[in-house]
Amino acid sequence: MFSLYKGKTKTMWLPVTPSTAIGNGAAVSFSSGKLIAATNTEKPYNIVGILKKAVAATDSDYALDRLVPVEVPVEKNVEWTFDVLDGTLAATDVGTYKDLNQLDTGLGVDAGASSLDVVFVTRFLSASKGRGVLNTGPGSAINN
Repeated sequence: MFSLYKGKTKTMWLPVTPSTAIGNGAAVSFSSGKLIAATNTEKPYNIVGILKKAVAATDSDYALDRLVPVEVPVEKNVEWTFDVLDGTLAATDVGTYKDLNQLDTGLGVDAGASSLDVVFVTRFLSASKGRGVLNTGPGSAINN
């Protein structure tokens, strides 16, 4: 899960793919004009932001077209606290880039992968948690 630590963001209400569950705090991107959980193969510049409310199969509007809240950075270097879902984060990872987790949920980081460089690690909190800057959206530093 990604959660805002420090920096300016805004909430954008964007269309989500009907009948697709996405967890609260997931990085999201577009597919066919609607949001999905960002996968570990997603290019950083295609990631829009962080979902602010889970989309669950138990929602009354789960199968309907609707808008959901997404937290989007409005300045560079907004810091997010993130979960490490694959591998183990180390203090030596500060200053390096990491990819999204392998489960394609958009809910965390893979500490052992850095081919797409979605998250720039700024702080080691534990083996399973860190802080970083999302290298996402049209202004991403790396357009792989």
